[in-house]
Amino acid sequence: MIDALNMAKRFALDGEPVDAKPYGCGHINDTYCVCCHREGKPQRRYILQRVNNNVFKNVPELMDNMIRVTAFLKDRVVEAGGDPDRECLQLVPDRSGAMFLQDEEGGFWRCFIFIENAVTFQTVEKPEHFYYSACAFGRFQRLLADFPAATLYEVIPHFHDTASRYRDFEQAVKQDVLGRAKEVQAEIAFVRDREADTRVLVDLLAAGRLPLRVTHNDTKLNNVMLDDVTGKPVAVIDLDTVMPGLSLYDFGDSIRFGASTAAEDEPDLSKASCDLGLFEEYAKGFLGECGDMLTREEIEYLAFGAKIMTLECGMRFLTDYLQGDTYFKIHRPGHNLDRCRTQFKLVADMEKKMDQMRAIVARYAG
Repeated sequence: MIDALNMAKRFALDGEPVDAKPYGCGHINDTYCVCCHREGKPQRRYILQRVNNNVFKNVPELMDNMIRVTAFLKDRVVEAGGDPDRECLQLVPDRSGAMFLQDEEGGFWRCFIFIENAVTFQTVEKPEHFYYSACAFGRFQRLLADFPAATLYEVIPHFHDTASRYRDFEQAVKQDVLGRAKEVQAEIAFVRDREADTRVLVDLLAAGRLPLRVTHNDTKLNNVMLDDVTGKPVAVIDLDTVMPGLSLYDFGDSIRFGASTAAEDEPDLSKASCDLGLFEEYAKGFLGECGDMLTREEIEYLAFGAKIMTLECGMRFLTDYLQGDTYFKIHRPGHNLDRCRTQFKLVADMEKKMDQMRAIVARYAG
């Protein structure tokens, strides 16, 4: 195993690396906090990561996306008079000037400036946390509005192509490798009843009615750094899944995860609903930052985006259950089925509240 401290020394850091300790709660990449000693000055910290190339099959393409997007964001922050060391991820080159490197075992490493005096939260503890995360992701959209999204690589092909996800689901039902389909007929029928919904956004994109944008694709609260004094957003982090996509994907997945009244895998479905108060907090923050740059049809379909991202996620959980739980990690029998049912309960609840959700969006869209 490659030693993280020795690897840190291969990057062009300000000071001498003296310590590298595992850091954070991520489950994909290996992440370390590196402390550097500087003679007569305070220590400087960095984040060092070994990218999981079992999950991300083409790390050079992933890093090309990240290099170009972070450079673009830095320019926009500087133009606005902001602090790029704090307001956006900044990659640190290795000693040869490259923005990532490969070790002797084939692993890929990268390094970032540590964003000081800021924290992340794993769950929505206060409504303002959700509001500020919406501000952060709305600003992310606004700053990248002029970036040529089509030039980015698809790190995970067809990631939010819900029509493609539906075809995968039908294939899993047909194959029924473990004979589980007979016990989930209600869930299968739930998806089939909404098959037309799975085509709506991809068809609008193909018709040119929705613009292709740079999307984050993992818009959870824990990917926003909040100032540890004011609580206000500082920067969006974890850009591994930055790809071309729709603004509705990022908005919708935030609502799916953050506006739910229950955990993603809550077995008691009576606890699961879409909290309209939290939906409003997010819509207010997101649209307050980027509402004026979204098109009329993006705004029209924003609430629908929350429903379709929730349906897509539930469909993926159900597909994985039918295939023998081969993709998502499970911690108990039927775990993916619990996840699936919770998402479908949210979808049904959103359908009942769709008029209210659209009215909220319209209010903050101006």
